Amino acid sequence: MSFTIIRNDITKLHVDAIVNAANTDLAMGGGVCGAIFKAAGATQLQAACDKLSPIKTGEAVITPGFALPAKFVIHAAGPVYRDGKRGEKELLHAAYKNSLKRAVENKCESIAFPLISSGIYGYPKDEALRVATSAIRDFLSEHDIDVSLVVFDKVAFTVSEKLLGEVASYIDEHYAPEHRVLRRNLLDVEIDAIAEASAPMMHKEMLAPSIAGAPDLDDLVGNLDEPFSATLLRLIDKSGKKDSEIYNRANIDRRLFSKIRSNAHYAPSKSTVIAFAIALELNLDQTEDLLERAGFALSHSRKFDVIVEYFIASGKYDIFEINEVLFSYDQSLL
Repeated sequence: MSFTIIRNDITKLHVDAIVNAANTDLAMGGGVCGAIFKAAGATQLQAACDKLSPIKTGEAVITPGFALPAKFVIHAAGPVYRDGKRGEKELLHAAYKNSLKRAVENKCESIAFPLISSGIYGYPKDEALRVATSAIRDFLSEHDIDVSLVVFDKVAFTVSEKLLGEVASYIDEHYAPEHRVLRRNLLDVEIDAIAEASAPMMHKEMLAPSIAGAPDLDDLVGNLDEPFSATLLRLIDKSGKKDSEIYNRANIDRRLFSKIRSNAHYAPSKSTVIAFAIALELNLDQTEDLLERAGFALSHSRKFDVIVEYFIASGKYDIFEINEVLFSYDQSLL
């Protein structure tokens, strides 16, 4: 399972199911709904919908995808937003939950959502995002399915202004782009390779102090020669939490976790290590140690790293919230 946010055209995604933000009559509408009907074949899709309509607000039904790359279209009726005091939140939550149920019932392994009710139905985008994240996260705690939240552009995606302000201030204080004299501009992959190669030599001075009151690092990482996978598994055991709780909180697929558990020499990506550090609620020193065992380090010359560092230093370990901010800054997600 995984939950990610992407900027794309939902009608072009090769997933098992896409979700249509439908009206209760399941009639072809405008916006994303109209685009889905046109891409699927409006006549065929409307005929399939007519057999299932009408539905109630919060309900979801499924039809074939017809000409779409997706196998299925799940039609979810979100609420019209009035004042937030008429059950809108519960109805929106139900629309996501019922869509996910239809997907699982039809053996879908992947599903893509628009931000339901956030268009002409008037649901405030930041509140709609909170409901979407909550509903999807609750469902993923018990089911394995890859979920994407699809937006056309960042105008359609709003994160808390207070949180973004705090992150922006932290970036202003800590972000220090490296100065290089070059004959040509380096590609992003070259910059990343240089940063990761040099990181072990400079990470100690770049990382901020750990948060007060955190567990003693020596108590958690005793064996200095211990590889990443062994350290990770020991930290999970010490946390007292189940494996599934940790890899779900890390937004890591169960199959990937199985590879890590079964291979003592598994070489993870940097984002995977950070995701586990977030799930285990490690402080900065502990995160530094876990990264070092995989050959990485946080760097103040990379905006992604500074954003992650802000959340860890602030004791904020909600990986979905972190990904929302990373998305807002056009960074890769955890």
